[in-house]
Amino acid sequence: MDRHGLSERRACDLAGLHRSVFQYEKQDGGDEALRKRLRELANERRRFGYRRLGILLARVGIE
Repeated sequence: MDRHGLSERRACDLAGLHRSVFQYEKQDGGDEALRKRLRELANERRRFGYRRLGILLARVGIE
């Protein structure tokens, strides 16, 4: 945008992006402990789906 002197709206239009996609900033959820435990459970019990893993997490008090 700076190099070619384009507005954000024009640059997004040329690139085929919606402006909300361009403006998006990832928010840190602060749930690293939950993600780590979920990955551990998923590796231990590969056949379990997300619902069953959620139940296992709830049993140990993580929601």
